[in-house]
Amino acid sequence: MLMLVLTLIANPNSRDISNELAREIANDIGTGSINWLADGAACDIGLLPSEATELKVSEMIAEAPIDFAIQPNENRRKKALIADMDSTMIEQECIDELAAEVGIKDEVSAITAKAMNGEIDFDAAVEKRVALLKGLNADVTDAIIRNRITFASGGATLVRTMKASGAYTALVSGGFTTFTSRIGATLGFDENRANVLETDDGKLTGEVRKPILGAAAKVVALNEIAGTLGCTASDFIAVGDGANDLPMLQMAGTGVALHAKPNVAAKSKIKINHGDLTSLLYLQGYCESEFVNG
Repeated sequence: MLMLVLTLIANPNSRDISNELAREIANDIGTGSINWLADGAACDIGLLPSEATELKVSEMIAEAPIDFAIQPNENRRKKALIADMDSTMIEQECIDELAAEVGIKDEVSAITAKAMNGEIDFDAAVEKRVALLKGLNADVTDAIIRNRITFASGGATLVRTMKASGAYTALVSGGFTTFTSRIGATLGFDENRANVLETDDGKLTGEVRKPILGAAAKVVALNEIAGTLGCTASDFIAVGDGANDLPMLQMAGTGVALHAKPNVAAKSKIKINHGDLTSLLYLQGYCESEFVNG
């Protein structure tokens, strides 16, 4: 019989999972076994298959700030991580920060929000926003990264811990290589892929090199990396927040919508709304004692 595992995850700063709640769930709908991955922050509970289990867990958690996922216990620890960058590994949208340099951040941010929620075509939205940046000094990226980009909680720990276990890590973004190259290197990713902003005499031309790296290209990246590593999509854990991430999340063995846009969360099996990026380690069965902290 297929064995399933229920993983409860809370924000590591609040650690809202009580022993009483974990025991109640384990005894009521689980096998009775609890494996604490981090005190108050994450635990695994053994389950037997049941169509009603997810609903029961939701009812028992009620309004508590706790995320959960139900997965097969087999092949949980993945061989590769493929991650989005903007609003996932970092807390900003880089194109919005570029727009701030020319005083049109609100206008560009509105387009970004619609594209990330799947309300408008992603590729067209990239072209429209980049066109508004024509004439901007290309080297402004350095100052933006230095002064305004902040890393998402748990990101460096996620990358370093998986790499310490032999996993491959790829940062694949619908953003721009001027950001992914620096941010990917800082976080320790093995490779990064993103769009290329065209420049002329040190200034942005308002164009992005074709083809645009959108949703389809993220799937291509996953497949190409899997081929290079000699594994399959089932060996990947993927994380993102936007509509252009959704096909990648759905293809990966474990796809995680992290603090995702509403339309993306609604279509994703695993959603993390309260935890940080270390949640991806707990989903794979890592204990906090195994973390390589960033």
